[in-house]
Amino acid sequence: MHPILARKGRLALYLAAWVPLGLGLAALLVLTGGGSWGEALAVALPAALVYAFVCLAPWYLCRALPIAPGGGPRLVATWLATAVVSSGLWLLAARLVASGLEAVWPGSDARLGRGGVVMFALGLLLFALSVALHYLTLAMERSRQAETRQLALQVLAREAELKALRTQIDPHFLFNSLHSISALTAADPAGARRMCLLLGEFLRLSLKLGGEERITLAEEMALAERFLGIEQVRFGDRLTASVALEPDAASCAVPPLLLQPLVENAVRHGVAELVDGGRIDVTAARRGDAVVIAVENPCDPERRVRAGAGLGLANVRGRLSTAFGAGGRVEAAERDGRFRVELSLPATEVSR
Repeated sequence: MHPILARKGRLALYLAAWVPLGLGLAALLVLTGGGSWGEALAVALPAALVYAFVCLAPWYLCRALPIAPGGGPRLVATWLATAVVSSGLWLLAARLVASGLEAVWPGSDARLGRGGVVMFALGLLLFALSVALHYLTLAMERSRQAETRQLALQVLAREAELKALRTQIDPHFLFNSLHSISALTAADPAGARRMCLLLGEFLRLSLKLGGEERITLAEEMALAERFLGIEQVRFGDRLTASVALEPDAASCAVPPLLLQPLVENAVRHGVAELVDGGRIDVTAARRGDAVVIAVENPCDPERRVRAGAGLGLANVRGRLSTAFGAGGRVEAAERDGRFRVELSLPATEVSR
């Protein structure tokens, strides 16, 4: 359906725009034919409203006859013939109206005949303008559709990238956890059993929350705290941990398992490489329109960088960039024997 005919309000505005054209046509008929204003208006206004509907027809023809390379001459000939026929029918309709007015204004048909050439030329001009506007409208519509499709493809690509990045976390985490349990089976069987129970509970919760697109920061911090609790079974007094969340940031939305690679790295590449172990601090606070999360751990300044040591940080950076664009930021720095990773992301609420 024509966009103007789809809504009554649009049709009313469109017809109202033709009223000044009808008045202009009436003035031309008075100037060329010499009749009265009443006679000219009685012919011009109905004729203008009728031609308003005729000028809607190019919408359907423009859809059927798109502008294509090499088709210019054929297209021009087609539209010229259509314009001549439409303008001729418009002039014929006006003559019929004028003939019906002979009883009121004798000689109306003859006076209109003297302005017929002007009216015919005006009809050609209006029809050509209608064709141009319809082609422009269709081009804008196709542009909007292409933009919508492009945005949809970008959303799908972003979702696929987020899923791919998320799937990198699970195997990596399971490998580290099973390795920890294996290390405990000989040295501390009771600790290994306790760690299995803690790990089972952690996996149940992480699988539940991992299926969500966004979870609250409170849930994410609780997952990090549970993981550190599991690792404390393995490391004993060598590992102490602190998880602090400011209340005004608790309900903010974050991607699930966002902190998992960071706390794993803090244990594996920080505490595990130090004889005396150390303390891991996880903090989260709201700073205006942003949420700032930090993971800080001790590190050996003379440690040897191992292959794969930066995968967790790269994963987090990729997830934030994909999910929030320029609004997601990751900064990592080492200072005075402490390694600190700071995340910044927009503060939004979880919608479920």
